[in-house]
Amino acid sequence: MAPTIQSNKLFLASRIALIFTAMTFAFRASLEGVWSNEFHLTKEQLGWIFSPAFYGFTLAMIFGGPLCDVIGMKRLLGLAFIGHISGVIVYLLAKDATMLFIGTLCTGIGNGMVEAACNPLTVTLYPNNKTKMLNRFHVWFPGGLAVGGLIAYLLMDTLHLGWHLLISVLFIPAVIYGVLFWKLDFPKTERVTSGVSTKDMFLACLSPLFIVMLLCMFLTAATELGTNQWIVALLQGANVSGILVLVFINGLMALGRSFAGPVVHRLNPNGMLIFSAIFAAIGLVLLSNASGYGAFGAALVFAVGICFFWPTMLGFVAEYLPKTGALGLSLMGGAGMFSVSLILPLMGKWYQDFKDAAVATGSSSAQADAIAGSNTLMKVAIMPAILIVVFVLIYFVRRKSYAAHKQQVQAGAAH
Repeated sequence: MAPTIQSNKLFLASRIALIFTAMTFAFRASLEGVWSNEFHLTKEQLGWIFSPAFYGFTLAMIFGGPLCDVIGMKRLLGLAFIGHISGVIVYLLAKDATMLFIGTLCTGIGNGMVEAACNPLTVTLYPNNKTKMLNRFHVWFPGGLAVGGLIAYLLMDTLHLGWHLLISVLFIPAVIYGVLFWKLDFPKTERVTSGVSTKDMFLACLSPLFIVMLLCMFLTAATELGTNQWIVALLQGANVSGILVLVFINGLMALGRSFAGPVVHRLNPNGMLIFSAIFAAIGLVLLSNASGYGAFGAALVFAVGICFFWPTMLGFVAEYLPKTGALGLSLMGGAGMFSVSLILPLMGKWYQDFKDAAVATGSSSAQADAIAGSNTLMKVAIMPAILIVVFVLIYFVRRKSYAAHKQQVQAGAAH
């Protein structure tokens, strides 16, 4: 079934909504030092302020997933728009850490509603190319991070303008996607059109394979988003611009996801996940020892690793566990974001503890920052190392079913 003009417009609006989501992540990463100084916050406190971006996202996805089939994807995206606009306004009016927390919670809920609606929308629009098109949709998370990072670097580091102007930029993508979605009609979700009952959807989400993938999502998301959110702080002792490394990583991720089709064809989703976990682990080890321009080489390896993590985890569930429907995709995304809400303050604590220990042994502040960043990155590397083992085991258990599924998809595409 060829994509229609309507479906292409819906896909475009979805990507713009995801750009807004990504820009909030980039802006928060660039404002970590600014907010720390202005509001007198420790790294651990900043971690707690950033956390609602992830558990607000999680709550929105968990509730939005079941609601997606009931109230429709268009209404969910209306709630996303309200959350986004509210969050930006609260940020602009913020006088203390509590208001920053509330602003982050509002944007987090809005971001979750975007994913709760747009992931099943993408699967519905492109039923024979689910993993490929989910990767193309999620191009605009790293793409938006790269764009947001460059805007932050230009306004804050180059022009030295106030952070309120930077946050105000978020109104632009919000208004664009809001207007586009308002004008378009939405299809029913794939689960509804295929006749899978709500009861069967919930039962499918209790299958052992789905639960294993749900647990793996905790580690893949924490590896990708936890590191990206803290990368500026973790590299501040490495004699390199952390925000430019963030832009570099996410630019590479956007490029990789744009060309995910041939990789999916050769490796299948499980193979992609094994590949990703290996490179993510190696990249984190390299980053922990990198300094100066060498950080960009290490960042390249890390970017190759995390590039396909998020969309391929969703693609795995959409392809091999289709009865889980919008609920399955929402639970996966919610688990990922919830894990990041946990890892952010934990990484902040690791960093602070390592820095305090280094200072206690006589290191200067700059040396302590370098040691703390390096040691924190090495701790994070344990997560993709665990994933390598799990994904390889899943592959050997399921390798026969993958061949049968590939033949089924090819037959469906032919029709």
